[in-house]
Amino acid sequence: MKRYLLGSSLVVVAALGGAFGFFAMRKPAMAAPSSVKVEMSSERIARGKYLFQVVSGCDDCHTDRDWTKFSAPPNVLTRGRGVTFPADMGLPGKVSSKNITPDPVTGLGAWTDGEKIRAIREGVSRDGYALFPMMPYNVYRHMSDDDVNALVAYLNSLPPITHAVPPTQLDFPVNLLIKSAPQPVAGSVVTPDRADPVKYGEYMVHIAGCIECHTPSEKGEPVKGMTFAGGQEFHLGKFLVHTANITPDAETGIGEWTEARFIQKFRGYAQFAETGAPKAVQANFTMMPWTAFSKLTDEDLKAIFAYLRTVKPVYNRVDKHPELPQS
Repeated sequence: MKRYLLGSSLVVVAALGGAFGFFAMRKPAMAAPSSVKVEMSSERIARGKYLFQVVSGCDDCHTDRDWTKFSAPPNVLTRGRGVTFPADMGLPGKVSSKNITPDPVTGLGAWTDGEKIRAIREGVSRDGYALFPMMPYNVYRHMSDDDVNALVAYLNSLPPITHAVPPTQLDFPVNLLIKSAPQPVAGSVVTPDRADPVKYGEYMVHIAGCIECHTPSEKGEPVKGMTFAGGQEFHLGKFLVHTANITPDAETGIGEWTEARFIQKFRGYAQFAETGAPKAVQANFTMMPWTAFSKLTDEDLKAIFAYLRTVKPVYNRVDKHPELPQS
């Protein structure tokens, strides 16, 4: 009997070891990068700049930010050079963003345009490894061919900065689980017609990452039925914030808001982009890049508002800046 149990145990151990070995050696799903060479026109670079600095939050993760100030404005002298995120953000290990300037040694200077596009939309690095999904490639996969090309054109125009960022080192089992995150993009992605504000607004909401921040999650998965209902919790150091409910619920969301009020909410932070943001305190702490979003065009803000008016209203009262116990 003991021999049988020992044999069974060895079989289980061997199976577990084999499974671990499989996941450890497995590569993420990936397609070969395209051979595209992005055209460097002034119009394309300008569109890419708008996407990078205003819409899609590239500055938020790839540029040093001043977390002592409201909305953590980026340090433009370090634009795109990559950062290591603070440990108190609660990430599963030591996480760094890539230097995405054209520096040939520490940045993307040796990458092809196709490899950059694959990383942005599919989450696969040049060396074939899965990127940590804090890089929202599950969102950027919806980015149109025109826009991702524009974003790459802008990346190619950045001044190269030599800055070696420590590699990301994820805790087990996240380091294995993220290999299932990348998925190849099938075919072309077309930019929605701007003449349809709801459809175009849905597109803008996707590439701006609104769903990820304004939908509460549990164990890394969005809570069903709570899309855009707010309440997602963000900690940083001594600060805590819950995201707002942006569904059209009349009592707890933005159901009573007019288009003009929605636009003015964003425009109200434009002065901080020009004159500097105030000091961050618990009462105003936010992960929302208001200084960047204050530069969204009226057309884009109107489209975003039009789309948000069509989503399911969810009653969810959120205390965005709860009082914290004094230490």
